[in-house]
Amino acid sequence: MTVLSGQRLLVVVLIAVVASVVGVGIAMLGPPSEERARRIDDRRVQELRQLSQAVHLYNSRHHALPASAADLSTEPGVSVASHDPVTGASYDYRVTDATHYEVCAVFDRPSADPRNVDFWSHGAGRQCFTLKADETK
Repeated sequence: MTVLSGQRLLVVVLIAVVASVVGVGIAMLGPPSEERARRIDDRRVQELRQLSQAVHLYNSRHHALPASAADLSTEPGVSVASHDPVTGASYDYRVTDATHYEVCAVFDRPSADPRNVDFWSHGAGRQCFTLKADETK
């Protein structure tokens, strides 16, 4: 075996190892587009949480729910994202009664781990979360 053929064999083996590692990584984590969708959905949940916290603050100051999410923008010290990071559509906010409201968003995919269910767990598509004015989640 010559030095040149030994180097070729080494290159082929290295390429095979790298391809295997990349293939296993994609199989375990999913394609990059899935990871991007997961991160965007995580951002949507975080923004809905912030919206909920702003509603709670508004309620504690005014002893009433804001009529719309736009009312929150006039509150001192409150800054909330009210639009979807991808579509630019407004998150839905709706008062359901004197003490309850709901916030809604459209998610690309279901929550990551169905065994780890929390209040903000969601399926794909439009999902709404009903909250009580004096509680934050």
